[in-house]
Amino acid sequence: MNTRRPLSFWIKWLLLIALVLGIALGVTRALGKRKATSEAARAAAESLQTTPTYTLAPTDVVTVQSIELTQTVALSGSVDALQTAAIKAKTAGEILGLTKREGDSVKAGEVVARIDSTEAQARVRQAARQAESAQSQVAIAKRTFDNNQALVRQGFISNTALDTASATLASAEATHQAALAALDIARKALADTTLRSPLTGQVSARLVQNGERVGIDTRVLDVVDLSGFEMEAAIAPADAVAVKVGQTARLTVEGQPEPVQATVARINPSVQAASRSVLVYLRVPSLPGMRQGLFAQGHIVVGAVNALAVPASTVRNDKPQPYVQVVREGAVVHVPVQPGATGLQGTEPMRAVTGLPAGTQLLRAQAGLIREGTAVNLAAPATVTN
Repeated sequence: MNTRRPLSFWIKWLLLIALVLGIALGVTRALGKRKATSEAARAAAESLQTTPTYTLAPTDVVTVQSIELTQTVALSGSVDALQTAAIKAKTAGEILGLTKREGDSVKAGEVVARIDSTEAQARVRQAARQAESAQSQVAIAKRTFDNNQALVRQGFISNTALDTASATLASAEATHQAALAALDIARKALADTTLRSPLTGQVSARLVQNGERVGIDTRVLDVVDLSGFEMEAAIAPADAVAVKVGQTARLTVEGQPEPVQATVARINPSVQAASRSVLVYLRVPSLPGMRQGLFAQGHIVVGAVNALAVPASTVRNDKPQPYVQVVREGAVVHVPVQPGATGLQGTEPMRAVTGLPAGTQLLRAQAGLIREGTAVNLAAPATVTN
């Protein structure tokens, strides 16, 4: 009897053994990976339970102190010239003699352009001749009236003829007065063909060119007077209560290397319907480099108050109630506070707080958010050696 197995039998057994070995190897790897993951998670949990100690620089800490807060109202807006003028055409026609360009200086009353006056001059001559004709009719009517008056005294004509002569004279005089008025209108139209600057300043815009035909009220030049400036700023009605005429303001104006001192000149008595704000007007001095339309921002000084205060940036608002990060017994504690009045200490915004005694150490904003309970220590200030 032949007990020799066929080749296919051994191939099946070899495949089965390889499959079993593969499954065993996969299970072993999976168990190893699971163990490694478990150990990593355990190590991460242990590291989270171990709070690191932060070293704070002296500039990261500020102390609660009683100071005088300069109370202010923030504002922003554009600085505009006190006097501006748009030189417009008062009559239609062709522009002539326009030589001024942006940046050129002009004086009050200076002729800056003309409009072709051919038609206006002809109308002046026409009105003058009509006035002369009307005056001749007055003279004729006056002589007729005088003659009739003499004839009436002599009894040669009736009073009715004298009344007619008187009415004719009155009509001629009225016609003459109307002709004189028409002459005045024609002369005014002729004068309107000459465009003059109403103020001394500089040309800020040239809107037409020589030879261009313009209509009535067409803007030709814009002129600004840079001898005085004013800023219009919108503030909340609650802030406007403390703002008074004459109060000083400190502004940062584009292009100016130093802050600019301004003064509250006027306060609008009405609230703006769209924005529900109050417009405040500040007189800004004319300084080198000042231009029409520069952006400015700053604050109005409205008073002062003594209070326990901290830099406004130390008060955090990423929780339902505002809080500060207090350094207490070598650890960070998040202490809720009740923010109060705001103001300035020099140029730094400050905020009054209640619930913190003077001398309490807080973390500045630059220290960032540190988890409550984190241990911290304050580094000694660096010393400079020669």
